[in-house]
Amino acid sequence: MVDQAHIGKIYGCVTTEVEKGRLRLFAKAIGETDPVYLDVAAAQLAGHESLPVPPTFFFCLQMMDVPDPTAWLGEIGVSLQHILHGEESFEYLEMAYAGDLLTFESVITDIYDKKNGALNFIVSHTTVHNQFGVLVCRMKQSVVVRNPGGSK
Repeated sequence: MVDQAHIGKIYGCVTTEVEKGRLRLFAKAIGETDPVYLDVAAAQLAGHESLPVPPTFFFCLQMMDVPDPTAWLGEIGVSLQHILHGEESFEYLEMAYAGDLLTFESVITDIYDKKNGALNFIVSHTTVHNQFGVLVCRMKQSVVVRNPGGSK
């Protein structure tokens, strides 16, 4: 069982620069063909200051610049061999662009179980602020933990 005492724990605080190369690679990896995500001139012609950050790339950015992005799970006693990615959602508040410095801060907001303790759910919320302190995005993530000691 994951101890509910971890609710409120802050983890994953990281500041990272959004690089054009990473944005282009991500766009290609997801099959994005809109030149706004690949070419600075096309992005500027469309009214953007630079290449825009595509939806869901915030999660990738947060994971790339942390030495061990899953360390927080070990800190609360969760083994990686027992986890599943449960859910992820995003609330976009402002545009982010190549060249921005984004700061991510995550907090565990809920821990609960289902199936008589066989499954634990860890819910976290992450805020993303740009270099001007503007809230750019809110992310919510749920991790499912299979509890070998729980009943079914």
